[in-house]
Amino acid sequence: MPVLVITGTDTEVGKTVVTAAVAATALAGGRSVAVLKAAQTGVGPGEAGDAQEVARLAGAVTVAEVARFPEPLAPGTAARRAGRAPVRPREVAEAADKLATEHDLVLVEGAGGLLVRFDAAGGTLADVACLLGAPVLLVASAGLGTLNTTELTARELRSRGLELPGVVIGSWPGTPDLASRCNLADLPDVSCAPLLGAVPAGAGSLRPAAFRSAAPRWLAPRLEGTWDADTFRTLQGP
Repeated sequence: MPVLVITGTDTEVGKTVVTAAVAATALAGGRSVAVLKAAQTGVGPGEAGDAQEVARLAGAVTVAEVARFPEPLAPGTAARRAGRAPVRPREVAEAADKLATEHDLVLVEGAGGLLVRFDAAGGTLADVACLLGAPVLLVASAGLGTLNTTELTARELRSRGLELPGVVIGSWPGTPDLASRCNLADLPDVSCAPLLGAVPAGAGSLRPAAFRSAAPRWLAPRLEGTWDADTFRTLQGP
């Protein structure tokens, strides 16, 4: 798995923190890691974006962006309003391929969900994954409403012949409600893919050293961690 694409069911589901956890866990295993942000929006020149946040939390990763736009909008819309050329899926794939020649693992983080448009032609992160032939890790929210968006995204991935290795819950609440607890069983069912982790809410606020130490415990062995879905379900109760 030299390249792993990471997408979310929506914005603000914990995608960047999950990317950091995957990176930190790979680094702990002795692998070299690069993080590529396909299109950074809502960040001005000189400001830290998502890739830089991954590096702050995870440690010594190579960071790269294909483009950034100042307004917090879908990449295609943000590029148009900025009067700049949009990001093209092939540009992202070529950047990831280059990084893969120099690193053991390349994490390609999208913007928002799988089908958020990069350009007027309708290019998306799904097109990037197709060009790369890369698996797509799906980050989902914990609570009510997540089943629909998770299933829709999983169906889209499979319709394109893309591998979905599993789902990671991006922000697991300290006191989970009934819907969240039930979703531990329902998310694998609707996605037809295993749960590969649950990152606790607020993990991104940890000191970097604490984050790096804890990250492997949030992710399953498929992602080089030690998290076990059955044990986690049991601990959360009925």
